[in-house]
Amino acid sequence: MARIYVEAHGCAASYADSEIISGILTNGGHTLAASESESDAGVLVTCSVKDATADKMIHRIKSLGEKPLVVAGCMPKAERATVERFSGGASLMGPGSLGSTLEMVSSALSGTKSVDLDGDGSGKLGLPRVRLNEAVSIIQIASGCMSECSFCQTKLAKGGLESYRMGDIVRQVASDVSGGCREVWLSSTDNGCYGLDIGSDLPSLVDAVAEVSGDFMVRVGMMNPMYMPRIRDRLVGSYGSGRVYKFLHVPVQSGSDRVLADMRRGHTAETFREAVRAFRARHPETTISTDVIVGFPTETDADFEETLSLIQETRPDMVNLSRYGARPGTEAAEMDQLDVGVVKRRSRIIHDAATRISTESNKAWVGWRGQVLFAERTAQGVRGRNFAYRPVHVDDPVEVGQRRTVLVTGATAHGLSGELA
Repeated sequence: MARIYVEAHGCAASYADSEIISGILTNGGHTLAASESESDAGVLVTCSVKDATADKMIHRIKSLGEKPLVVAGCMPKAERATVERFSGGASLMGPGSLGSTLEMVSSALSGTKSVDLDGDGSGKLGLPRVRLNEAVSIIQIASGCMSECSFCQTKLAKGGLESYRMGDIVRQVASDVSGGCREVWLSSTDNGCYGLDIGSDLPSLVDAVAEVSGDFMVRVGMMNPMYMPRIRDRLVGSYGSGRVYKFLHVPVQSGSDRVLADMRRGHTAETFREAVRAFRARHPETTISTDVIVGFPTETDADFEETLSLIQETRPDMVNLSRYGARPGTEAAEMDQLDVGVVKRRSRIIHDAATRISTESNKAWVGWRGQVLFAERTAQGVRGRNFAYRPVHVDDPVEVGQRRTVLVTGATAHGLSGELA
């Protein structure tokens, strides 16, 4: 038995995978090391969705490679050659191969390389886990997706859609809530297409989860716009539950329909507009989060102006901005790339506009008084969220899992601050 250091990067699903890996390891008799220096071996759960992230993964692979190492997650599946270039002896485990955790670690410890990038498709519900945050349950409702985006590696890493059965998800939620979790994150590569392969859909799942007994809140994760028309109106109704955060993450990526077609996104800018209008009409204080990519190879100045115009028109409360970077194995990587200076300039313009909108949006909450659930540990202490999933910081001492009444007294582009009322 050994001391294993587990480190995760990327999306909520990657962190959920790391929790399961940790649970399997401890059930198998290993202990978890608090740092790489205290460990006998490491497990690195990787992300490769952006080139900057991939560069960071390479740095971590090289740093952790001084000891026996298992490289898990998306990068070994999507970019095996890259991983092996920097750590040829590491064992490799794909996103669907968590059942091989003990075998992979055992091989690494013995100095033998093992590879399982495909897994057995057994799913990720009901598995042991060691939570990164005892108050937050990260539940993966599906693996893979149905999209064919020309810029994205995720499909290469996770494959097609495999939705998990609603009953299994609800039982996992009930178990986690009874175990003390106060937030439930419903996560996957794309929540919008959940259930299309098993005769169900996201609104039905959200409704069922919201019926679970207990004191908890549900955060619905990212959903691509292309699936919104078929579920939008019912999902707006599902958000009426007091247990569902009024938080909608719909990544538009571009305001130009021509670029969206080149991206193979399967939606138009109007699809995004309609989603924003529908949710704000029924739930005016909904926090709208979106993703934008600037500098896609076919993006012209006119296309960029359409994106800027869309952001200014719809005023999303949060914008996750990325400069386009070619990812190996994707269609867009074969296109002629834009000048770096052009991409930086466009990124700066969108960043400034989004920051201004976020600041104005958050300032509108100053003077608000209401319940905040404190369920997140950060470097600054414990952070809370109000019903619209706005981050709230207070200087007063609070404990993870508490609900407290807060008066909001300040705001920045990144969140709210206040005092216990």
